[in-house]
Parts: sequence; structure tokens; C-alpha cells
Amino acid sequence: MGSVEEEEAPLLEQGLISQEPKLYAEDGSVDLNGNPPLKAKTGNWKACPFILGNECCERLAYYGIAGNLITYLTTKLHQGNVSAARNVTTWQGTCYLTPLIGAVLADAYWGRYWTIACFSGIYFIGMSALTLSASVPALKPAECIGTFCPSATPAQYAMFFGGLYLIALGTGGIKPCVSSFGADQFDDTDSRERVRKASFFNWFYFSINIGALVSSSLLVWIQENRGWGLGFGIPTVFMGLAIVSFFFGTPLYRFQKPGGSPITRISQVLVASFRKSTVKVPEDAALLFETQDKNSAIAGSRKIEHTDDCKCLDKAAVISDEESKSGDFSNSWRLCTVTQVEELKILIRMFPIWASGIIFSAVYAQMSTMFVQQGRAMDCKIGSFQLPPAALGTFDTASVIIWVPLYDRFIVPLARRFTGVDKGFTEIQRMGVGLFVSVLCMAAAAIIEIIRLRLANELGLVESGAPVPISVLWQIPQYFILGAAEVFYFIGQLEFFYDQSPDAMRSLCSALALLTNALGNYLSSLILTLVTYFTTMDGGEGWISDNLNTGHLDYFFWLLAGLSLVNMAVYFFSAAKYKQKKAS
Repeated sequence: MGSVEEEEAPLLEQGLISQEPKLYAEDGSVDLNGNPPLKAKTGNWKACPFILGNECCERLAYYGIAGNLITYLTTKLHQGNVSAARNVTTWQGTCYLTPLIGAVLADAYWGRYWTIACFSGIYFIGMSALTLSASVPALKPAECIGTFCPSATPAQYAMFFGGLYLIALGTGGIKPCVSSFGADQFDDTDSRERVRKASFFNWFYFSINIGALVSSSLLVWIQENRGWGLGFGIPTVFMGLAIVSFFFGTPLYRFQKPGGSPITRISQVLVASFRKSTVKVPEDAALLFETQDKNSAIAGSRKIEHTDDCKCLDKAAVISDEESKSGDFSNSWRLCTVTQVEELKILIRMFPIWASGIIFSAVYAQMSTMFVQQGRAMDCKIGSFQLPPAALGTFDTASVIIWVPLYDRFIVPLARRFTGVDKGFTEIQRMGVGLFVSVLCMAAAAIIEIIRLRLANELGLVESGAPVPISVLWQIPQYFILGAAEVFYFIGQLEFFYDQSPDAMRSLCSALALLTNALGNYLSSLILTLVTYFTTMDGGEGWISDNLNTGHLDYFFWLLAGLSLVNMAVYFFSAAKYKQKKAS
């Protein structure tokens, strides 16, 4: 991955206006000793291989569990299709909900580095517990005897799900911090480093998918052919390697100081504006309260310029006659700075853009649930080799691995000619393309299912539930299209929530972006539940039955395609009105 060498700057940097090189980073970051970081010896691409290596190994560990989890639940814990799919999406949703905990700790108290370090330990313990649950005879669920499949004991359930949700807690401290921590290695005040940072997000996602590639191919095969104990043990080892990689880069890192609790600051703005609800906001924004220093009153944050929207919140920054006479401006529950008020305004402006990720994530959740179940109802033999359906996720990963360098090396320079934007597309434009492609993905999945069901009917396989003799490789297009959608939407989302968030809320905003994944998984579970309820009310099999040949999984995919189309329309309307952050 030669583009992560500092001397081999990505093509994204071409065409920038040259500027006088600076000796120290000027974005408020510090080095390991708490001093302004020397640019030649810290940060930039020289620090990123350790962060990218950490993310690659950690994601290999995560997808080594998540990618084939539904198979373990159905074949080892003997759960039904709907119950297993619901458990998978609920757990994956929790994995993207816990980042709110890690984000608050990182932004308010510990900083991103120590939050990643501490939660990595919890993650490793969870991985170890999961491996034991699949290896130790007393903790392993009993095998089926003929058609009789005994239920797992409460102790076996406790060990398995306990380890699973420790992983969910551990990922809560890593996911909201690691991409932001990597982006922290680039000085926001340096135009060249800003563009390198945009390229970093591409290669960050590339690293995620290298780990996912190994998981969805080799690990899936090991789990189904060499045993689940080994299949869970290997990801545990890689999680250990992720921790080692992260600590190795410590001397090279740049660190951003925690700026205090973002929740407290938001609450202060709401309380102060309510207390001054009868106060009139001056026409001249210069009369609103702001510190006279170069930096804002919030540690690690630049000042944010005043905007005219949500003027009711500006009341929190109005200096009352009493405060003016006393000269006491220290009570933030009565008087807030313009920057503090603008932090909340930014979160409000982000909301419609943020919400678009929920439907997109519900679509993405199908890759590890309904796509796998669809594949199990198809012919999985490639010659004499039995291909695990979950291994088809490899093509999603391969799609991402192909699209990232294509985007970074070819699409960006081409798009720059038309848009005039140094990084090709703005984050909002990039996310919009991803939403459009996600509609095509669901349409492709629905068309394949229509063909599969038609063939099942023609061959008389409806009642038997036997796999239909149509190659599982026909699923490749839907996986490949989903990978393209990821490159546009998820990477654009990462960059958007880092660049547009207030400086002292970057971990929190990254967690909010991840929260869309949680809500998307929960939404997928809800849709599954509602679809099952309403389509079985008359006593029929429903759209999604244990025998997919009697169901209508195609209707479910069309439903998601329709929701995605509506989501895209709402997004375009909101994006047209979005105001960019202006930091001074």
C-alpha cells in the first residue's frame, strides 16, 4: 500500500497551492510529552500504518465473528431463521450503539488514545470467552441427534452471549475513536495535510476490508470445515495483534486534548437560552459573547463563526445587563460563548444528513442475514467444493478493495475537473451517490430471488425446501454493488462527521455516525418482525419462512428498495439546504 508513504503523496494532493512548510502542527495537538508536535517526527503518514494495521486486525476479528454468526446460531444453537437473524442484527446494532459510551469518555476525559487502549482489553476478553464457549466441551451446545436438536443450557447461552456482548462493549471504545485518531495525525491548518487526511479515510476503509476479506473467505471455511473453536480462536489472536500494533506507534502519534463533556456543554446552551427566553438577540452578532483569545474557551477547539439559523439558541450568548455590570462571565449555565452555541447548531444541521444512514445501514445489514439465507437456498457447490454462503461476503469486500484505489487514483482527479473540489466530490455529494447505488443493490437481490423462486416452482422443490439448482455465484452482483455503495456512502460519512463536527466533539459525532448502523440493524429487526407478523396473519408461511421456497423473500428486498428510494429523495432535499461549518 505504497500510497501511505509520506514521500509518495496520493494523487489527491496534486494541484494544491504550495505553502510555506511549518515546523510544528498548529491544530492544538500535542506529542507524547505534551509539547507541540514536530511535523517531521510525528503524525502524518508515518504514524498511520500502526493505526491502519490496528484497524485491519480488529476488523478481521470482528468480521470473523459477525460474518458467519447466523450460521452458528442456526446450526449450533439450533435457532430458527427469523430468531437467528433478529439476534444477529440486535447484536450488531448494539456494537454500533455502545460507541456513544466510548465517545463521551474520549471527548470529555480520557482522550482517544487511552479510550482505544482500555476498551481493546475488554474486547480481547470477550473474544476469549467466545472461543472458550465453542471449544470447551461443557460449554459447547449439544449436537443434533437425527432430527432432534437439544437446546443449549442456560450456562452455555450465558457464556456465548456474555462474550458476544463484551465484544460489543469493547468495540464501543474503539470504533468512534480510531478513525478520528487517525485523522488527528493530519494538521487541519495545513492545506496539504488536510487533503492527505481525505485520502486517509479511503485507505482506512480499505484496511477494514482487507481484514473483512480474510474473515469472509478463509475464516468462514475454517469455521464450517475445521471447527468453530479454531474459527473463533484465530480472530482472538488477531485482536491481540491489533492491540500490539496500536501501542507500537505511540511515539509517533499526535494527541488531541479532551475538551470536557460535550453533553454538559449542550445542556448549558439549552439551559442558558431558556433562562434568557425573553431577551432580544442583537442584530450585530459581534455583540454576542465570545472569548478574546485566539483559541476558544473549549480545550482543543478552534472558534466557530456565528451563523443565522436557530436564532433562539443565540440567546445563550447574549450578555445581560446584570452580567455586563458585574463583569462576571464565568457561569456557563447562564452565559455561553458563540462557539459553544454553534456546536449545538452544527449537531442540529447534521441531523437530516445523519438520519439518511439508518435506511442505508438496514440495507447493509442484509449482507450478513438475508443474503446468507438466500445463498443457503441455492446451489453452493463449485465443482467438488462446497462454498459456504457467508463466504460470498468476500465479493463485497473485493468490491471495496477494487473501488477504493479506483476512487482515490482515478475518480477524484476526473471529478475535480468538473466540480472544482480538491478531493473530487464533497462529502455530501459522495454520500448521495452511495444512497443511489444502494437502491440498485436491493433491486438486484430481488431479481435473483424472483428467478430462484420461479425455478423452485418449475422443478417442484417448493414443499421440500431443497436448495434450488441455481448457482450461488449469481449473488455476486448484489454483493459487488453493495461494496460500491459502501465506498461512496460510508467513507463519505466518516469524512463528513469528522470535518463538519465541532473540534471537541469529533469522537461523539463519529459515534453518532455509527449509531446509524445500530438503528439500521434495529430497523432491520423491526421490519423482519413486522413483515413476519403481517404476512402470517392468515396462517400462511409469510414472506420469510424457514423454507424460503414457500416464502417471498423478493417482496422483502423490494420493500427495502422502496424505502431506500424514499430515503434518497429526503436526503437530496436536506443536502441542498445544508450549511457548512466555518471554523475561524
